[in-house]
Amino acid sequence: MGRQADRWLWRWIGRRAPRWFERLLPASLLARFLLVMTLGVLASQLLGNLIWATYLKGKSEQEVRQASLHVAAGAISAIQYFHSLPLNYRQLVIEQMREMGGTRFFISANNAEVKLQSIDRNPLADVVLQAIHHDVIGRLPQLYALKVSFAWPDQLAVNNAGTFISELPDHWIKNTLLIQPRPAPILVIQAQIEPGQWLYLATLMPDPFFLENSDPLPPERWLLQFVTLLTVLLLSWVVARWITGPLAALSNAAEAFGKGESPILPETGSVEFVRTAQAFAAMRERIVRYLEDREKLFTAISHDLRTPITRLKLRTEMLDDDATRAEFHEDLDELDMMVKGALQSVRDSDIHENHTSISLDAMLGRMVRDARLAGHEVAFTRCGLRVQGKPLALKRAIGNLLDNALYYGRSAEISVFEGVGKRVIVIRDHGPGVPEEALETLFDPYVRLEHGRHSNSHGHGLGLGIARNIIQAHGGELLLSNHPEGGLQAMITLPGV
Repeated sequence: MGRQADRWLWRWIGRRAPRWFERLLPASLLARFLLVMTLGVLASQLLGNLIWATYLKGKSEQEVRQASLHVAAGAISAIQYFHSLPLNYRQLVIEQMREMGGTRFFISANNAEVKLQSIDRNPLADVVLQAIHHDVIGRLPQLYALKVSFAWPDQLAVNNAGTFISELPDHWIKNTLLIQPRPAPILVIQAQIEPGQWLYLATLMPDPFFLENSDPLPPERWLLQFVTLLTVLLLSWVVARWITGPLAALSNAAEAFGKGESPILPETGSVEFVRTAQAFAAMRERIVRYLEDREKLFTAISHDLRTPITRLKLRTEMLDDDATRAEFHEDLDELDMMVKGALQSVRDSDIHENHTSISLDAMLGRMVRDARLAGHEVAFTRCGLRVQGKPLALKRAIGNLLDNALYYGRSAEISVFEGVGKRVIVIRDHGPGVPEEALETLFDPYVRLEHGRHSNSHGHGLGLGIARNIIQAHGGELLLSNHPEGGLQAMITLPGV
């Protein structure tokens, strides 16, 4: 029951599979393998990057929030200290702190908020600003106003007079802010501790370059993943070549064997391919023996049957009833014809020739000239194309089709076309055609339609089957169809040279 359910499921999937998806897939196994590996690696990299980016984002936000609370604690202590000082002492303390150096904050006192040019919006910077603002306001609710922002050193003003930090003496800021050689964003906290009194605090985060953590996928990581993808594709290509190489050799050997050649697969490579090559060689030998035995069998049957058929014909001569004697003669003649036709079918399908390059103009031209000398009307245009095959076998196959066209039609036309890697020969007659339901049975042995019996009473009904066997042995295909304008057409497709 489980196997039946599995088969039903796969059939359902096959019916539901979109045809456009099948058309998008490449034809070769190598290309499909590389496509699957590429998509698999890309999918795994995208999923891994998503997981990595989510993890780094959470970790960075957590670390930055903890650092922000540490900076906020120092800012709160500084604001409380300066708020406790008398107004006229505040500037003195600030100057002493500047001369001493080593403080966490660069501090200035202003009578209004200093306008700053903030850095561009950044997720980690927003976390810092929100955390510090929330902590300072929560612990110092008495402040009149609080402004927290980030600014780059070259754009940072430190007082209402518009003095930039780059204009200050170096010993005032060298232990507090980082300007050279690699500038870092500066955190500025401005707190209004009294009406008209603003305290200006500038400092760095514990990790001055924390904003770089906001990009979990820097260019270096993308480059590494691109190199990884190329490496995987290269190794996949090597593995796929190892796999598809023997398959291609097996396919070529099978195709050559189907054309009557005797290819030999080298028994080298992986264990699986060696076993396949050995199995192919054994199969080839069995088929060759079978074909030889079949030919010997048909020859023996033909020889053995002719003697009793001849004896029966002689005995019928001794019959007194003329009508009975004529019926016996007719049956024996038909039996003799069937035996000869079967033997001829075997011999015609197994002509021992070497493959060679054949000029279709030369071969078809001779056949057309012979037909015209016999009084038939045949139209043919030279094409200049060639095919690879057995000349006598192909001539016999095409000759059978041309004979049928001339027997059953008033005239025939032969056309040759060039396709992608193939040659197409179309033989059309101008006869009555064939019923559509009878097209599939025309290749069966001894099948003859009513029109055929009247037009050619000496035929055996084996010509089409012989022609198809020969063409298939050349790696081609024979299709029969009714022409839209009347008559039957035979389309032969053969591989190109």
